[in-house]
Amino acid sequence: MLRFISKALAFFRRRVDSSEAEKKQHVKLLEGDTTLKTVQGAVTKVCKDHGLIDDLIYFSSDVVTDSVFLNVGQKVTAIVEEDKTYGWKAIKVVALCDSCHGNGMSNSYARVSFASITSAEEGADYIDHTTYFSLDVVCFEPYQGDRVEVEFSTQSDTLGRRALSVKPLRHKHVHEVYITSLHGRNGVIDDSIFFTLESLKLPVGYTPQISDVVNAVVVESSQSCYMWRAISMTPVKRW
Repeated sequence: MLRFISKALAFFRRRVDSSEAEKKQHVKLLEGDTTLKTVQGAVTKVCKDHGLIDDLIYFSSDVVTDSVFLNVGQKVTAIVEEDKTYGWKAIKVVALCDSCHGNGMSNSYARVSFASITSAEEGADYIDHTTYFSLDVVCFEPYQGDRVEVEFSTQSDTLGRRALSVKPLRHKHVHEVYITSLHGRNGVIDDSIFFTLESLKLPVGYTPQISDVVNAVVVESSQSCYMWRAISMTPVKRW
């Protein structure tokens, strides 16, 4: 009897916790939280009670609308926020059907996609082999493998997408780190950050050398075994 009561109390406690979480999410949406983004992507991993979208965005099963069971490959739209534990976490996930062209959510949110640069050519680039964009909408010089955040509009007549802006998914500043290797026009900073002279901003007259101490701005990018790429570098004067 006590075991039954304990299970019943645990069940109702979970229901209350879930209800409170839903209320918090609803308040965020009503307040138009500017840290939220609406993302369209595909489910790439499904476990018992959670999964991943585009191998990047974590979601738990309780945020999927209508309690739909998602399969790998399922196209979805998700409202996401930055999270200290997961990087990006969905607070609402809506499954899309092939015949559905809307996103099922308020148009007050910018439509955003997370993707990778798959090719870089003079004057134009491609994202995940499908979306073409002109370099005049990019806030930095893209390179193959860069992870990017793309704001886009959907052409209702053609069902195509047009990129409005492209920016790094994540970037950071690193200070007083060493150049640890050089191979031709490519190199590595601090044994963890890739760079190539083809797309690296440098002070006039400076040529990187092994053991130089530098400050750099880096972006998230998939470069072999490295996950960051330097886009600018400045030598640090050591007195």
